[in-house]
Amino acid sequence: MHAPHDHAPHGPSSCEPSPRAEAANGHAQDEPSRTAAQPAWVSARNASTKSAAPGEFRALAIGSLRVWPPVVLAPMAGVTNYPFRKLCRRFGAGLYVSEMISAKGYLRGNRLTRLLADSRPDETPRSVQMYAADPTEAGEMARSLADSGVDHLDMNFGCPVPKVTRSGGGSAIPLKPRLLANIVRAAVKGAGQVPLTIKVRKGVSDELPTFLDAGRIAEEEGCAAIGLHARTAQQLYSGTADWDAIGALKSRVRSVPVLGNGDIWEATDALRMLRATGCDGVIVGRGCLGRPWLFLELAAVLEGRPTPRPPNLREVCAILDEHARLLIEFFGLEMGMRQMRKWCAWYTKGFRGSSAVREALVRVETLEQLHAALARLDMDEEFPMNALRAIRGKAGAQKQVALPHGWLASRDDDAPPCALEGEGDAGFEDEISGG
Repeated sequence: MHAPHDHAPHGPSSCEPSPRAEAANGHAQDEPSRTAAQPAWVSARNASTKSAAPGEFRALAIGSLRVWPPVVLAPMAGVTNYPFRKLCRRFGAGLYVSEMISAKGYLRGNRLTRLLADSRPDETPRSVQMYAADPTEAGEMARSLADSGVDHLDMNFGCPVPKVTRSGGGSAIPLKPRLLANIVRAAVKGAGQVPLTIKVRKGVSDELPTFLDAGRIAEEEGCAAIGLHARTAQQLYSGTADWDAIGALKSRVRSVPVLGNGDIWEATDALRMLRATGCDGVIVGRGCLGRPWLFLELAAVLEGRPTPRPPNLREVCAILDEHARLLIEFFGLEMGMRQMRKWCAWYTKGFRGSSAVREALVRVETLEQLHAALARLDMDEEFPMNALRAIRGKAGAQKQVALPHGWLASRDDDAPPCALEGEGDAGFEDEISGG
């Protein structure tokens, strides 16, 4: 399985796709038949998940946009830049959102911030996630991005990173409903005809839930949808996502779509989430790290087709090589290869011998070094099934959420928080999280 290319991969022969990878529309032609209750290439957890029935799921409506399949790429710092979004689009349709962009950095004209918000003419629809804790800045940034031709704007109110919450930003903002409403109202007004959505967490902790208030505000202030990462900020990325919370939000929010986020590790997880919660679409985060073909699999299962065969290592290496070249083209050789290092670990996770070459992969500075390290692996190895649900990216234990002094004592206060240290500086976005 491999997405169609507008040019052939440039890697060494060991990284060239096998003939199976060139099947029409990216689907292998020799997949075994499966019953509706036993889709191919799924983990034991999802082996009994029923295939989608004709017409079971609908396109996601976000303002004037119609998104089919109803799948959104989660904004992730250092991940969802233009090169990765371009790669994902080759595997399937959907809405592919940029990493979180700081309003201060964008409005100050910071070069790197502007680059991360940038796109190319082939990206349609173009979607950007904004970070702003001040209504005036939110409105100005939304207006500027709308004028630049974006098709969709999202706002981050779920970031759990201590340096953000300690200053009253990210997931701390929904603790103050009037402040949240002011920011969203200003952004919606600035965006004009461009649909604007918000993304939140359940709350800073189980004791301080805020997602239902956020849903009410999203409806009242004219948002086009709301996305819920079904974890608290205290959880960070640990434990399991609380899909019941997504269902609760969907039952409360009636006038705009609700998107569910959390624990979509394989395509059939999306079927289970949509059925269990009634949500209108799914947001895919860590599950696609080093696995952009997940979007091809999602398109298949949501249309009632079996899960396509995942790529073998030779095909994975061709995708990895393509990704590296896109990063180099966008960021330059030094920065592009530096960014590629983390991707190497994600793409090769679970393959035999990958741990032995990982030390070399996380130090690569050129494509030649990358190819030499990969050549030590068995290119004919099939994708390891135990890697389907392997965690890539952020993990870790729960952590107490840092809040400004007195933040909880004045939850009716709508004064914007102080600016974050370093906000607007180069590299600020890479230090924080999409939530």
